[in-house]
Amino acid sequence: MLKFKVVAVGGTFDELHKGHKALLKMAFKSGESVWIGVCTDEFARDLRKNHEVAPYESRVKEVIKFLEELGVSGRARIIPLSDPYGPSAVSDEIEAIVVSRETEMRAKELNAMRVKNGLKPLEIIVIDMVPAEDNIPISTTRIRRGEIDREGRLLRRG
Repeated sequence: MLKFKVVAVGGTFDELHKGHKALLKMAFKSGESVWIGVCTDEFARDLRKNHEVAPYESRVKEVIKFLEELGVSGRARIIPLSDPYGPSAVSDEIEAIVVSRETEMRAKELNAMRVKNGLKPLEIIVIDMVPAEDNIPISTTRIRRGEIDREGRLLRRG
């Protein structure tokens, strides 16, 4: 399915969970090379998450460990993200972006910026949010609250 030379994907990747893994797997199915934007500590703070966020270095280590398990780490380039768009807004190398349904609008904003900057819009590959056992999407917030584990298994009954 490798349709593109360079595919971008980005996120905080805190508490690397089944949803993050689905996003990353789709990116590697779609592109020969995958640029993975990981939010810096400063940017993660600016996002005002409603929970603590692990330090950048430990989040990156977890992503790298997962990529090594998948056998794709040689095709990855990890980039610190200090804004919502990263290199996707300005690079003519990137051809596609993989996003969750939740962030699809951000990708459309990004394409509008690209066109304004004289670049071709990116192909937007959207994956659905991965549901937990209770059919509510897996999220770092839910994991940090102790509701579910990283695989989406319920830890306490609500």
